[in-house]
Amino acid sequence: MRDLFLSPLVQVVLLGIAGIIAWHLQGRNRATARLVTQIAFFSAMTAILVVNDIAPTQYEPIRSVEGYLLVTAKLLWWVHLAWATIGFVRIYVVLDGRPREARMLQDLIVAAVYLGVALSALAYVFGIAIGTLVATSGIIAIILGLALQSTLNDLFSGLALTLGRPYGIGDWILLSDGTEGRVMENTWRSTHILTSTNNIVVLPNSYLAKIGLTNVSRPDEAHQVMLPLRIRPTHSPRFVLEAVRKAMIASNRAHHGHPPVVALKRMDALALDIELLFHVASHSERTAARNEIADLVYRQCKAIGIALALPDTATVLLDGAAAGPPAPQTVEDLLQSSPVFEHLEKTGIEKIARGANLRCFEADDLLPPDGSPTLMIIRSGAAVGLQGETEELRLGSGDLVGNLGDADEALTFKALTGLEVFEIDGQALETAFRDLPALRTELSHHLTGVPHPMKMESRPEHGAKSPSAFLRTIQHRFRRR
Repeated sequence: MRDLFLSPLVQVVLLGIAGIIAWHLQGRNRATARLVTQIAFFSAMTAILVVNDIAPTQYEPIRSVEGYLLVTAKLLWWVHLAWATIGFVRIYVVLDGRPREARMLQDLIVAAVYLGVALSALAYVFGIAIGTLVATSGIIAIILGLALQSTLNDLFSGLALTLGRPYGIGDWILLSDGTEGRVMENTWRSTHILTSTNNIVVLPNSYLAKIGLTNVSRPDEAHQVMLPLRIRPTHSPRFVLEAVRKAMIASNRAHHGHPPVVALKRMDALALDIELLFHVASHSERTAARNEIADLVYRQCKAIGIALALPDTATVLLDGAAAGPPAPQTVEDLLQSSPVFEHLEKTGIEKIARGANLRCFEADDLLPPDGSPTLMIIRSGAAVGLQGETEELRLGSGDLVGNLGDADEALTFKALTGLEVFEIDGQALETAFRDLPALRTELSHHLTGVPHPMKMESRPEHGAKSPSAFLRTIQHRFRRR
């Protein structure tokens, strides 16, 4: 029995079994300790085989019981060689900041290690001619490759996309064929995209690997939007570009971390072709921002007498299209277009308009500069409403700004650009309040910081004035004037 335990083959087998037990007892969370232990067992097994002139890389046929021990010892040696190699791979094959790709690369190397060890064991332990096996497997692989060509193409394309990472889950991508949407799932064979119409589009990875794509979400969600515009050349290009730029600054939907740009692309006797370039915080804001910018530009142009031009493909000239520039909007026009005064009779609007005066402000001026109670309607330019130091909303042509003194919840307004406003007389407004009591409520909503479209409605803070108190303030302040 003692001679049996002194046999080098028995020692190798016992070390191999002990190494397997130690491998499983240490667990996956102790990768370094597992690797050190595995190297120790593998080195001890290799030393015993080398000292006793036993070559694990040479096949020896089984002739006795000792032959079975030799097969077992060699097989365990190859297993421990594979595990030691895999331990190195798991610890030292890393990609900084890309754990998913590193794990995939490790898995590929581990698969290659297991395949190589399996073929080596077949050749050197069991004496199987792997040359014939590989040749036969090659023929089978060719047949399977031809049969599964499309699937394999998608598989390897998916691997390339995963390692290259041109996009990730949650990114919004735009393909060169016009397809766009948010990446919802990425499998080995296909990528699932949620479009703006709330449909899932499944695209093969081989198709995505060939087609050009734009990742709108990188480096961040903010991206540029372009809106074309044609203006009749009734004013100088500088005047038109500055007017349009002021209108864009008044947008609440645009991302003002990137200043809006107005680019003159072409000019002829019929029109100025302009591109409005602005940024949005995310793709979901694109349509709303385009609509708001279009509305602001239209109101600004109408207020100062800038006319839109016909499309360059138009073949019929409309009545008045070739006439001179339209007249700038009067205070009556602005009041009639304001939703606050839409229910007021024409005579009431005329009374308010008779007491309105045109005033001009420079950028960064407070509205009004002396802080006195007043109400103004913007003719051209852009302003901002502030609650303390926080920007609450931006305003453009046709919007109301004002200061009612001791109304705590009222906003402070400041000019963002050169500004033209009509200042409304307090006595005329008080008369309008008597004719239409609901006008007070409408006006209070516009001057007490009602959330603009970009913000959700919030509850009033403790201690804030009630609407009735604010309306009384409006009445009191204008009566004092």
